[in-house]
Amino acid sequence: MKNIWILCALALVGVSCGTSKKVVKNPSEKTSETATTTPAPAMDTVTTKPVETVKEITQPTKTKQEMEEVIEPKEGDIIEDMVIGVETTPEVFNHSVWNELLKEHVSQDGRVNYEGFRQNKGILRDYIASLGAHMPQESWTQEDRLAYWMNAYNAMTIDLILRNLPLQSIKDIDKPWNQRLWKLGSKWYNLDEIEHQILRKMDEPRIHFGINCASFSCPPLLNEAFTSVEVDSQLDALARAFVNDTQRNTLSENSIQISKLFSWFAKDFKTDGSLIDFLNKYSNTPISSKAKKSYKTYDWSLNN
Repeated sequence: MKNIWILCALALVGVSCGTSKKVVKNPSEKTSETATTTPAPAMDTVTTKPVETVKEITQPTKTKQEMEEVIEPKEGDIIEDMVIGVETTPEVFNHSVWNELLKEHVSQDGRVNYEGFRQNKGILRDYIASLGAHMPQESWTQEDRLAYWMNAYNAMTIDLILRNLPLQSIKDIDKPWNQRLWKLGSKWYNLDEIEHQILRKMDEPRIHFGINCASFSCPPLLNEAFTSVEVDSQLDALARAFVNDTQRNTLSENSIQISKLFSWFAKDFKTDGSLIDFLNKYSNTPISSKAKKSYKTYDWSLNN
């Protein structure tokens, strides 16, 4: 009798009292027996499958994307020679500060919010100071130098206006292009020197569409910084936009009324043929080589 009580007690741990044991086989072992036999109640079974294996079988299948470990990089982490948080760029000089100012304070059509620039004049002058601390080197490409000097010219022009607000025109300032207000390296520069002694000597006539004289008739100020990687396409787009701008040029096959820029800098536009040849590179309207030519009145009002 005592033995019977012992056997019944064993039933509490999963062995049937007075019956034969039934073992559930590993789920991975598919046999006809497991397919046709109704599973016994949990109390009457002993499970031999490890918990880890069961979890693996019941876990939903993950997609490839879900299975890839996502690591959120922190500033300062180095991944494949790239420092997170520090802009990597092929540019020899980083113009991103100027780029942000332009995007914030210049419209798509080149209208300038000088009041907005005035509120950020400290950032603007810090950018100009950074230009002065990193002068162009002999190893720089022409594209590097074009981007540097055109950005410098435009930033200094904005700064010149801010120093003289309020005003209606840049011509309200005494000798605006001759004021040496900005130190780059060991030298003080003015706008006239940058335009005529540096940029024009690069034999790139499209600079006249890239630098801005803060006036309505001037080619609109681009609302992004020039970069060495993009400068060629940027200047090409500006040239095409300016030549076909009906407020600044009126073109037809046999008659053209064009900006005085094409008169003041005529020599620059004739380096590869005639002025008409240059215009035809960008004009949507074919112009005859014998077209009559005249010039529009230049509007010096502030481009705000």
